[in-house]
Amino acid sequence: MGPTTVKESVLNVTESAQGAPAKLMPLKLIIASRESRLAMWQAEHVRARLAALYPQCSVEILGMTTRGDQILDRALSKVGGKGLFVKELEVAMAEGRADLAVHSLKDVPMELPEGFELAAVLEREDPRDAFVSNDYASLAELPPGAIVGTSSLRRQALIAARYPHLVIKPLRGNLDTRLGKLDRGEYAAIILAAAGLKRLGLPQRIRALLEPEDSLPAAGQGAMAIEIVSGPRSDGVDLRALLQPLNHDATYRAVTAERKVSKIFGGSCQIPLAAFATVTGTTLRLRAMVATPDGQRTAQAEVAGSWEHPEFLGEQVAILLEDQDAHAILEVCKQSADAADAAAAAAVEAAPASSQGS
Repeated sequence: MGPTTVKESVLNVTESAQGAPAKLMPLKLIIASRESRLAMWQAEHVRARLAALYPQCSVEILGMTTRGDQILDRALSKVGGKGLFVKELEVAMAEGRADLAVHSLKDVPMELPEGFELAAVLEREDPRDAFVSNDYASLAELPPGAIVGTSSLRRQALIAARYPHLVIKPLRGNLDTRLGKLDRGEYAAIILAAAGLKRLGLPQRIRALLEPEDSLPAAGQGAMAIEIVSGPRSDGVDLRALLQPLNHDATYRAVTAERKVSKIFGGSCQIPLAAFATVTGTTLRLRAMVATPDGQRTAQAEVAGSWEHPEFLGEQVAILLEDQDAHAILEVCKQSADAADAAAAAAVEAAPASSQGS
C-alpha cells in the first residue's frame, strides 16, 4: 500500500454537527498529551468533543512524557519553568506526529515558540485553589510549624503573608503523586488547583476552597487550551476553524487579559504573580498581584471594562501594579532566586565527590 496522498487524507464535509459551512476534514486527527492521569483526562475530553462534532474523523491520542514530568526533585522555577511541560508536544506537532496538543493553560508559557498558536480555550472549570488535608479543615487550623506543600511561588507568597508560622515546602509531581505524599504524612496539608481534583472525580479530597480574595488564582488556572502549528497545512485543512466550536468566548477573553499581565512582567514559575478575570455580561473585571516569595511585599490592582479589549485591561492593571513599584518587588524575587541558586551550587561544590555521583 502506497503513501496516503493529500486528496485521500481529507474529506469534504458539507456541514459539521454545528451546521458550520463546508470544510475540508482530515480522516484522522492526533492529539498530543502528557501521560499524567489529569492530562489524559483533558485529552480524552477534547477527543470526545471533536468526535461528536466530526464523526467522519478518527481522533486518536499520542501520550508523551515531558521533561517537566521527569524532573521531580527540584522546584519547577529552578529547572526551566512552564515550557518543560509543552516542548515535547510541540516537537511532535512540528514533526507531523500530532495535529494538536491539549494543555492546562497555566502550564503554557506566555510566549509561544515561533510557528505555534493557541487555537481554542475551553470553558473554564473552578479556577480556585483547594486546601487538601487528612487532618485539618483549613489553613487557619494548622498549628505552628506544620508543613504545607505547594508547587507555586504564588501560593507560597500568599500563604506566607497570612500564616507566617507555617513551613512551606516544594511539592512536585502529578496530582496522584502529590496526594500520595500527603497521605504518607510528608505534609500536613497541600494546596492544589480545584479544577484538577474535580475533573478526576476527587472533589471529596477538597477540605476547603480558597476564595480569590484570599488566594488569587494564577493566569489561566482552571482553563484548558489547544495548541496547533500556525499557518496553512499542506492538505488544505483549516485546523483553527475546525477547533473554533470548542472555544469558549468568555473564558478566552478572561485568560487573554490575565496572560497579558503575566507577559508584561515576564510571567513564569520564577515570580509570585497572580492574575484573575471574571466576565459578567460584556464587562470584564481583572485583578492581579505580584509579591515577594515571603509575602512581605505585595502590589495589587484591579480594573473593569469592556470585554472587547482584554489585552488593554491587562495593560492597565500592569500600569497600576508598576505604580506600586512592582518591578522592584520582582527584582527582589530575582535576587532571592539568584542567591538560592548560588547556595545550591556551593553545596554541590562542597559535597564529597562520591556523593555527587550518586
